[in-house]
Amino acid sequence: MPLPAPAAGAPRLTAAEFAALYARVRRPAGASPRRGALEELTPDRVRAAAAEVRSGRTVTMAAPVETEPGPDDPEPCEHVMTGAVRGSIASTGLQFARDRFTMNVHGDADSHLDALCHVIYDGTLYGGVDADSVTPEGATALTVEAAHDGIVGRGVLLDVPRLRGVPWLEPGDHVTLEDLTAAERAQGVRVGAGDLLFVRVGHRRRRAELGAWRAADLRAGLHPSAVEFLRDRRVAVLGGDGNHDTAPSCTEGVDFPVHVLAIHAMGLHLLDYLQFEDLAEVCEAERRWSFLCVVAPLRLPDATGSPVNPIAVF
Repeated sequence: MPLPAPAAGAPRLTAAEFAALYARVRRPAGASPRRGALEELTPDRVRAAAAEVRSGRTVTMAAPVETEPGPDDPEPCEHVMTGAVRGSIASTGLQFARDRFTMNVHGDADSHLDALCHVIYDGTLYGGVDADSVTPEGATALTVEAAHDGIVGRGVLLDVPRLRGVPWLEPGDHVTLEDLTAAERAQGVRVGAGDLLFVRVGHRRRRAELGAWRAADLRAGLHPSAVEFLRDRRVAVLGGDGNHDTAPSCTEGVDFPVHVLAIHAMGLHLLDYLQFEDLAEVCEAERRWSFLCVVAPLRLPDATGSPVNPIAVF
């Protein structure tokens, strides 16, 4: 099925306008260079988030890991059985079924977390950390280890297709700051300091119903100016069912402006290519759009990201 043309009318940003936006949203220099915006997840806010649990219902926000190549996943996860399998199973005694996984963490299909060392911009990482800390053997600063105790807080889902009365945003369309505030009003919820914000564009539903496409070339996401909403509300984490950045980019000279602003300027860990269809259904059934959220990245000390399975608890 042919893809639609990129949405028209989205404000474009010149290099100078992007630089000014970067300066406005940049996290203060005195903030933690290791955890970034996770510092917003104070013990008091985590305790308050626990009060979101009422029905005890749990919902995954991860998509199944892909093992078959596709237009948006030319290097899918390799899954190899390494132990006893059909044809080699003995009729007596003990054997073990075993397997091995190899994957490109930062692809356009699998649900994953971006660490703060993922984005190199103008030769540095978040907080001015030297980009040479990313070595051939692995990263030595701002890795996934910043979240080794897990990310736990109040999650909020803002459903932009629901706001607009459509099943999904077409690839190339932008979520604006006005969309985010309007979705809050429509859903009767307000994003606050320390929240884990999840923004649905409907990428997964479109992919499931119409088939995969080259998301690297054309996808819905946030307009860079919408990042000011994240700064003003002091969110701790941003998650999406795409990768947050609209393609093609509307910013002169920067292909992934939201990644640069969120990770490099604000110190926000990003959760990319989640799936919200189950979550949105439960939110409608529970008649609320906030919940306790638990994210547990793998303990990968030198890694720039991790596969992840965020869980919403109602």
